Amino acid sequence: MMKGEQYDIVYFLGIGGIGMSALARWFMLQGKRVAGYDRTPTVLTRELEKEGMEIHYDDAVEKIPEYVRVNSSNTLVIITPAIPPDHKELNYLRQQGYVMKKRAEVLGLISRNHRTLAVAGTHGKTTTSSMIAHILKSAGKDMVAFLGGVTTNYQSNLVMSGTTNSSAFMVAEADEFDRSFLHLHPWLAVITSADADHLDIYGNHQTMLSSYKEFIRQVQQFLVIHDSIASLSEGAEHLKSYTYGINRGQFFADQVRPAQQVGFFEFELHGLGAVHPVSLGVPGFHNVENAVAAAAACHIAGIPASVICNALASFTGAKRRFEFILRKDDVVFIDDYAHHPAEIEAFLRSVKAMYPQRKLTVVFQPHLYTRTRDFADGFARSLSLADELLLLDIYPARELPIPGVDSNLIFEKVTTKKERCTKSDVVKKIANRKIEVLATVGAGDIDTLVEPIKLQLQ
Repeated sequence: MMKGEQYDIVYFLGIGGIGMSALARWFMLQGKRVAGYDRTPTVLTRELEKEGMEIHYDDAVEKIPEYVRVNSSNTLVIITPAIPPDHKELNYLRQQGYVMKKRAEVLGLISRNHRTLAVAGTHGKTTTSSMIAHILKSAGKDMVAFLGGVTTNYQSNLVMSGTTNSSAFMVAEADEFDRSFLHLHPWLAVITSADADHLDIYGNHQTMLSSYKEFIRQVQQFLVIHDSIASLSEGAEHLKSYTYGINRGQFFADQVRPAQQVGFFEFELHGLGAVHPVSLGVPGFHNVENAVAAAAACHIAGIPASVICNALASFTGAKRRFEFILRKDDVVFIDDYAHHPAEIEAFLRSVKAMYPQRKLTVVFQPHLYTRTRDFADGFARSLSLADELLLLDIYPARELPIPGVDSNLIFEKVTTKKERCTKSDVVKKIANRKIEVLATVGAGDIDTLVEPIKLQLQ
């Protein structure tokens, strides 16, 4: 592993991030001493502390554990792109000559020692990679999965089974942000979608698509790609390429029908030899496609069809991906990570199809100034599917404010009943409404509102 043996200590700047924390857990299990900084304590950082990691929440050099400060040659520092350039600890560690690597770089180095199955795409990465991990684990394979969400089956973003030697499978999300996925050279890749996103990095959609093509050239043997974007693989003759979809592609679902449980689906799965009936363990029409992609990847990896279909039925999803927080006769509350117009539209259409007679109230927190600026029209269109919208301020994440860019860019164009609100007054506003179906949507820190809203609705 990446000469990781030469480091006894691994220090994380941004340890609480979903991708960073999976790596932290991995290094902990490798017997390393793991510590880190993050901006705020969360459920996840508290779990990491319980697992034995030393974490602090002030950007202060003196808070870096002493064993890190006196061991520059024996410490690997892993950083997230969200750490600002003027960060005191970042600059101190840099000046002291510590070896520093980005999260994506480290993941790429670990993946070289495994048969890696990587999932790329603007939408569906976390659910599809979690499904693949669950199928491989259900099949009893040696595997490790670094996931971009906490699976409800395993209550973790690091899923392992058996030994993690070089013949083991590794599952990873191949993130196009910051061209991170170019650190990966997977044995097999899945590409779910390639809608325009991260235009702050790429400038335009065409440049982003060029990066996807570059990623495809780095794939070693197999590609599973959504039929609608199959042209991205043109020129990659070194690969055995397969397409998938609903009623289209070499692996496909047809006869898709509602299951007995509202919002869940059953379908016939083609491509695994015979036709196999599948009863999906997670709701949402879009998850039918994610399931087909996961099934195709695992079939190519040699997993029997019966194991694949049983695992798809027992897969219960990832946290914040169409997650039911409350499901009672009089009130339903769903939380979802959707933060791109196409994801929001798919999610809201699924919710409305499940509860066609009920009023849908949506609380949305935009994520990033650049994304709000670039897709304001698309956000307004997709959010107008709600019967009522409560719109929060933009969550800046790694960005500084952009003059003239705020939630009003979306708000003014929304055509449904709407209200602006802040995180501090949203629970009160919900208390004063008749709520039938409520959805909290977004990728920022809107998840901190889930528990207070749940208590209010109960």
